[in-house]
Amino acid sequence: MHVGFIGLGSQGAPMARRIIDAGYDTTLWARRAATLESFADTSAKTAGSPAELAAECDIVCVCVVNDADVEEVLTGDAGVLAGLRSGGVIAIHSTVHPDTCRRLAELAGERGIRLVDAPVSGGGGAAAEGRLLVIVGGEDEAVELCRPVFATYASPIIHTGALGSAQLTKLLNNLLFTAHLATAASTLALGRQLGINTTALAQAITHGTGTSFALTRVTAAGGTLDRMAPVAGPLLQKDARLITELARTHHATPGTVLTAADDALDLMDHQR
Repeated sequence: MHVGFIGLGSQGAPMARRIIDAGYDTTLWARRAATLESFADTSAKTAGSPAELAAECDIVCVCVVNDADVEEVLTGDAGVLAGLRSGGVIAIHSTVHPDTCRRLAELAGERGIRLVDAPVSGGGGAAAEGRLLVIVGGEDEAVELCRPVFATYASPIIHTGALGSAQLTKLLNNLLFTAHLATAASTLALGRQLGINTTALAQAITHGTGTSFALTRVTAAGGTLDRMAPVAGPLLQKDARLITELARTHHATPGTVLTAADDALDLMDHQR
């Protein structure tokens, strides 16, 4: 099986390297040529366009930032859909609107190509260690075809159901994480006001029932959200907006989790 990978950022690059190290024939493409330099010591090929990459591949993994980026690399004369053969599969690792995946799946289906939504969680370190979480939505056969590739960088791999369900799951995860950032940061701030050493407080909670992954990130960033805001703020703002739109469309009530997430976004000065 020949695998293509597009999106060699802090998370995508270690994912791609795990695929290469597992022995898969791999072709890479990146908008910024500089990101390909770190793969010069590998067996991976590079392509001049997404279409050129796709022409060599059975599976194409896409790990770019947002909906517009996904559409850009998939569509058009130089896009993945222009090059991938019938029977090929596209895996969208980006966190995007479920409707984006469904719309692109329709275009792909017209060419005999299947698409799965496969957003990831855990970060570059988890990818490098093979313990990234991959959440997958799509037809069973397409998911199972991709599973061995995903397994090079992911554990667990959770199939949530139909196309789009994985994106919904990932957005809910990110909403809860954002809410946890607010509760962790405000708890540490309250501790400081009460005269408790922040490091000791964080250490104690980490070993107690109040711990969370968000607490570890806030603690590592110095006990506030200030250092996280420039990078995490825009991404979490995007995801909060997406899940809010989806909740409104489905006449669902987000409840307390959205209130807390909004508090975190306010602290990062990236209001929803």
